[in-house]
Amino acid sequence: MVVFLGSNLMKFLAYCILICFVTVPLVEGRVRHYKWEVKYEFKSPDCYKKLAISINGRSPGPSIIAQQGDTIIVELKNSLLTENVAIHWHGIRQIGTPWFDGTEGVTQCPVLPGDTFVYKFVVDRPGTYLYHAHYGMQREAGLYGSIRVSLPNGESEPFSYDYDRSIILSDWYHNSTYEQAAGLSSIPFVWVGEPHSILIQGKGRFNCSTPGIEAGLCNTTNPECTPYALTVIPRKTYRLRIGSLTSLSALSFEIEGHNMTVVEADGHYVEPFVVQNLFIYSGETYSVLITADQDPSRNYWASAKVVSRNSNTPNGLAIFNYYPNHPRRSPPTVPPPGPRWNDTEPRLAQSIAIKSHQGYIHPPPQTSDRVIVMLNTQNRINGNVRWSINNVSFNLPHTPYLISLKHNLLHTFNQNPPPDGYDFANYDIYSIAMNVNATTSNGIYKLKFNTTVDIILQNANTMNPNNSETHPWHLHGHDFWVVGYGKGKFDKFKDPKNYNLVNPIMKNTVPVHPYGWTALRFRADNPGVWAFHCHIESHFFMGMGVVFEEGIEKLGSLPTSIMGCGDTKGFHRP
Repeated sequence: MVVFLGSNLMKFLAYCILICFVTVPLVEGRVRHYKWEVKYEFKSPDCYKKLAISINGRSPGPSIIAQQGDTIIVELKNSLLTENVAIHWHGIRQIGTPWFDGTEGVTQCPVLPGDTFVYKFVVDRPGTYLYHAHYGMQREAGLYGSIRVSLPNGESEPFSYDYDRSIILSDWYHNSTYEQAAGLSSIPFVWVGEPHSILIQGKGRFNCSTPGIEAGLCNTTNPECTPYALTVIPRKTYRLRIGSLTSLSALSFEIEGHNMTVVEADGHYVEPFVVQNLFIYSGETYSVLITADQDPSRNYWASAKVVSRNSNTPNGLAIFNYYPNHPRRSPPTVPPPGPRWNDTEPRLAQSIAIKSHQGYIHPPPQTSDRVIVMLNTQNRINGNVRWSINNVSFNLPHTPYLISLKHNLLHTFNQNPPPDGYDFANYDIYSIAMNVNATTSNGIYKLKFNTTVDIILQNANTMNPNNSETHPWHLHGHDFWVVGYGKGKFDKFKDPKNYNLVNPIMKNTVPVHPYGWTALRFRADNPGVWAFHCHIESHFFMGMGVVFEEGIEKLGSLPTSIMGCGDTKGFHRP
C-alpha cells in the first residue's frame, strides 16, 4: 500500500527531522590529532642552562584539551637521536587500548630514535590528568604535560567558577638523568640528592651566585626563568588545576593570603573542604577554587615548598597577579615560609579529609576477594641499594609483559609471583631490618578477572636510623577506592573493620605516610597488564614497583607497532 502525504505534512516532517539532528547531541566525541616531536634542547627553566627534553620546543609540553568521549591521536616522533622514548597517559584508564598505556617494558617496546609512534585512545572521564615519559628517568628531564578533560556540552559540575587554569609543579636537577642513574646503580651507592630548584609551570629561580657555577651557565636575566604569573581579575573565582610531576619531592602549595577549596582529586569530585596550603605528591592532581578577593592593588606570592624531606631546595615561587598590576611586579611581602618539613599530622589529616562528593559517590564493593599487603623497604642486593616490596625488588623484562602473555612467551619473565604479604608478626617497621638483603624478580601478580582486590601499602624504616619516607603510589589502568589510612603497623584483623566503605574517594595515586599504612580497593576489570609503582623516579628505578595482569584472554590482537624488542624482534611492522 502506498500512502501519499500532503505538501504541508511533508514540510512538517522534514522540519522535525532537522530539529532532531540539531538538538540531539552525538554520542561519539571528536577526534583530536596532535603531532609531537621529542628532542633535546638547551633550556634555562631556573636560569641555569642545561639539556632538557622538549615537545615541539616546549617544556612543559603542549596541553591536551578535550571533552569526555573524545579520541586522542598523538603522532610521536622521537628525535632524541641516541635515546628511546615512551609516554604514559597518567590517569587515563585505556579501557580497550591497554597497548597505548605508554609504559615501556610493560605494555610496549620503546620508540627508537628516528621512529614515529602513534598513540590512540579515548578520554572516557572528565577531570585533570597528566602525561609524562615512562622510559628510564626521562620524566625529570622535562618530558611531561597536562591533560584537561571537560564535561560534554550541557552538563554541569557540582561547583561553579569563572575561569579555568592549569599548572604543573615539578622539581629540577642540573645533573643529567644518566649521571643520576649511574650513581643509583653503582657500588658504592651515590644518591641523587635534593633537587636544585622547584618549578611552577616550568619556571623557577636558582641562585646564580652559588659558588662553583661555571661562568655563562647561569643568568638571572634570562626571560626563560621569569617567575610564572597567574593573572586574575579581582572578585572572580578560578578553578586552578594543580598537578605534581616531581621526581622526588612531596610539596606544600599555597597562595599568599588566599584560601583554596578542594573540589576534585584525580578526576573525581571531592566533598569540598578549605585549605590554606595543599599537600600534593608526585602523580596527584587536584582542582581548587580560589576567589581573587584580596587587596587588588598588589600581587601575591604562590609558593611550593618541599615537605617530608629535610631538603635544602629553595621554595618554588610564582606570582598571583591581580590585573591590571604588571605580572612581573613583585609582591611587597616576604614569601610564605610554608609548613615544617617533618610535621606529618597535617599531611595525614588532609589525606583523611578527602571524601567523595555527595551525589557523585561510586559505592565500593563491601568485601574483597584477595588481600595483598606490600611492605615498602629499602634493601641491599649484591652490594647495590634497592627498594623492595615484601623483600622482592622489581626489574623490568626485555620483552613487554603484554606481548609475552598474549603470545605465550612465558620464558621471558619469572613465572613465580611475588609474595602476597610479609612476616607480619615478627617484622619491626620502626627499626632497620635485621637482614637488609633482598632478591630481585620480574614476576607479576596474576589477578582473577572482575574480582575485588585490596592493597595495603605498609611503610617501614629505611636503612638509615629513625627514617621512613613518603611514597606516592600510582596504579595504571584503574582508579581505586582509598578505604583507609593509619599509623604504625597495619592489623589485618582489626583495621579493616574501620574502612570507609560509605564515601571513599577514588584516585589513581595515593601516598603512604612515614611509619604508616594506606589501604586501597579496586576491581580487576580492565583487561591488560598494569604497573603499580612508587612515582618517585629514583625509587621506581631502584625496584619499587609491581605489575598486575588481568583478563589477557579477553583482548583481541595486539598492534604490531608496540613490538620489536626482546623476543618480539621481527614481530614489528610499521
